[in-house]
Amino acid sequence: MHAPGIWGIIVVAIVVILLFGRGKIAGLMGEVASGIKSFQKGMRDEDKPAPQLDTTASVDASRTTEKAKDA
Repeated sequence: MHAPGIWGIIVVAIVVILLFGRGKIAGLMGEVASGIKSFQKGMRDEDKPAPQLDTTASVDASRTTEKAKDA
């Protein structure tokens, strides 16, 4: 099996343009570009350390309210 030649690629490109039109293809490429930008921004955000949550305060508060209910 061999790779498609230049004529095969041209025929497929013409069929795609005829089916979808230039406007839809341009819009689709814009959406792909914005998705890539969002992905890159998310990757940059992952490099930053996440803020640490203080879970002991919420545990202590729940214990205090349980003791108040029992009394």
